[in-house]
Amino acid sequence: MRQIFTHYPNRTRRLLEIGIPSITWLLITMPFWLSFWHPAIVAYLIITFDVYWFYKSFRLAIHAIRSFLMVAAHSKVDWLTQAKTLSGFDTLHHVVIIPEYQEPLHVLRRTLTNLAQQDFPKERMIVVLATEDKDPQARETEKVLRSEFGSLFGKFLVTRHVLHEGEVAGKSSNMAWAAKKVVAMLGKWNIDGDTTTVTSCDADALLHPKYFSALAYQFLTDPDRAYHFYQGAILFYSNIWRVPLPSRVFNTMNSIWNLSLLSQSSRFINFSTYSLALSTAQKAGYWGVDVIPEDYHLFFKVYFALGEKVATRGIFLPVLADAAESRTFFRTMVNQYEQSKRWAWGVSDIPFVIRGVFLHHEIPLGDRLRRLIMLLEHHVFWPANWFILTIGSTLPPLINPAFARTVLGHNLSQISSGILTLSAIFLIVVIVIDLRIKPPRPKEYARWKLPFLYLQWVTLPVVSFFLSALPGLDAHTRLMLGKRLEYRVTEKV
Repeated sequence: MRQIFTHYPNRTRRLLEIGIPSITWLLITMPFWLSFWHPAIVAYLIITFDVYWFYKSFRLAIHAIRSFLMVAAHSKVDWLTQAKTLSGFDTLHHVVIIPEYQEPLHVLRRTLTNLAQQDFPKERMIVVLATEDKDPQARETEKVLRSEFGSLFGKFLVTRHVLHEGEVAGKSSNMAWAAKKVVAMLGKWNIDGDTTTVTSCDADALLHPKYFSALAYQFLTDPDRAYHFYQGAILFYSNIWRVPLPSRVFNTMNSIWNLSLLSQSSRFINFSTYSLALSTAQKAGYWGVDVIPEDYHLFFKVYFALGEKVATRGIFLPVLADAAESRTFFRTMVNQYEQSKRWAWGVSDIPFVIRGVFLHHEIPLGDRLRRLIMLLEHHVFWPANWFILTIGSTLPPLINPAFARTVLGHNLSQISSGILTLSAIFLIVVIVIDLRIKPPRPKEYARWKLPFLYLQWVTLPVVSFFLSALPGLDAHTRLMLGKRLEYRVTEKV
């Protein structure tokens, strides 16, 4: 297999791009076509998947509770004082790269204002506004923001990414360009790159005021910091009171899921806004210039470059981000769908990971397989789980009347619904944590709407179909058919 991947890189990649989404389609259609011949097998597979979903719901609840309690505790810690006592603190610098393309000025201004409120010494913060050369607003944006924020940080650098042949437009190629520019400037600034972190900060991300102090403490006390990513809890709560109900339900579930990941170190992969040692990014060859899913791709680039010790460590502080939004209900739903599809496009990175699993024999086989299975589980089940959970148990008895007259066929729907009802109990944990952790209700949000914060959860099956399963299936099908996804910047209001 190693020789096949080496000699036929394009053909093997294309075969995997067809094969992996085909598994998703196989799982979705399996209850229909297999019920004609082996309905009992379908029934047992569905029950097994229901039990698996119960286990997943249980894990989500337990880890969300643990992460919530730790966020509450860590938010009260004076990380700066603790970090100052550590060796290396006085020479530590934080680089913050904010990739942007046609972002509204008020969004970037809000993000930079938030960075200026960090309690870490601003003279050792290097803020990089990573613009795109094709953005007609870039020069005016640079002029305004440099005049307002240029003097608030140790360094304020603006880069302009020119798209080269072989590159894919998007955050990843822009990050690679900006990071290389920073490394080139460090020598002129007499800053040691080995004692510098780099943070990939989304244009709408609002980091907790103690984030960089907490990062400094965790980085300096971590003996394996050269192998680790660091990330806070990405919560899509900045505009959660303003977005319509379907978007609010969807982003609340995503936020609690992100929160729970902080406590699951074995399953945690950096996402959206995260930090790592700048020297680590250099060793891995920086961000990929020909991919869209930059976060997962960078993680596995580092993993294949440095080995099994690579992992993501949680910083138990909130990082607020905007939920997808527009000026009308319909446009908001379209934006949320497109954002979900872009996230699901991470499935396009699996061929790269599979290739690395076969080629990097220096990493223990068990560790390579564990990470690959985890990635496959996440992406293959993304579009498939809704169909299996909602309609899977009803198909075998309908398609095969003879099976419907058996004990298993007669009771299949009841068994499945019973397991899923037990799983729904853990939804109470999500609701309670959501009410405790999201920003306070703004004055313009009418009190009479508050009961709908509880009633909204009955729409979860419908919301999950249109904003998760369907865009996920869209991304998988596009990959299978060879229709590449172009990077689409989520609209900001």
